Amino acid sequence: MVSHWLEGAVVQTVVDLLLILVLVMLNGLFAYAEIAIVSAKKVRLQQLAKKKPSAQVALQLADDPTDFLSTVQVGITLIGILAGALSGATLAERLATWLVAVPLIGDYAEAVSFALVVVLVTYLSLTIGELTPKALALNNPERGAMLMARPLQFLSRLTLPVVRILSLS
Repeated sequence: MVSHWLEGAVVQTVVDLLLILVLVMLNGLFAYAEIAIVSAKKVRLQQLAKKKPSAQVALQLADDPTDFLSTVQVGITLIGILAGALSGATLAERLATWLVAVPLIGDYAEAVSFALVVVLVTYLSLTIGELTPKALALNNPERGAMLMARPLQFLSRLTLPVVRILSLS
């Protein structure tokens, strides 16, 4: 019975970690798209737009960045909230149940587990969700802008009502 519970807890922990990793990677896509489009040289996009429709879309986004930047901000904020809620509510709690048995930590298991999870998720968010994607985008911003232009345009249209409401606030 205990073995079955432990297996379930381990499986759920792995699933939660994978979900957090997916959220962090989605954050990375938003960060990549933002830097690529903002950093892309418009002259180069204009040249590429003659042959590649995605360059034309990237150019449109770069010419009027308000909606796409708001979309990026909404996406990054929602992802951060979801990752924080998931990690704080599930991983920290589950880790605390395992840390209770560790000598010297047992009495502080909840605080220690919460701190460990916050540090881990923050590290992943900074490295995988922000710094690495931004560095990659800066290496070839026009390519990144063309790659992310259509998905970002779609998301901008999808989130337009939310963005408009927020911009009125």
